[in-house]
Amino acid sequence: MGMEDISLGVPRQILESLPESEDDAAADMQSAVAAWENRLNRFIEEATTDQEAASRVVDVLERFEDRQEEYDEFVAELRAWGQSPIYAIGWRNLYADLIAQIHEHEEISALIDRERNARLVEDGIRLEDTE
Repeated sequence: MGMEDISLGVPRQILESLPESEDDAAADMQSAVAAWENRLNRFIEEATTDQEAASRVVDVLERFEDRQEEYDEFVAELRAWGQSPIYAIGWRNLYADLIAQIHEHEEISALIDRERNARLVEDGIRLEDTE
């Protein structure tokens, strides 16, 4: 595949939002992002078509969206229990930022949009079959 590599990073503002005494959280985020970047680029490299690459990237995006929602729910739960939600907020914001970073790659963004539209049509057809 001739598609460009995706580069991801942890935004400085997210790292700065973490308590200074917790370098482990920042290191965890940075190593997780590096692993996701490697995985995404491997998916793109191993894909035999643009559609296959886009499909795998959309799978990752959907996972990021799910994780973002989970952390958002943790924020409310932690606050309800009187706990600090700072780490849940950091991870939630990280997932949101990673989604945006992937979409900033124009070449893959157009393919992502096409793949998502195809999935919507496919899901709609399957729904019609169950009625």
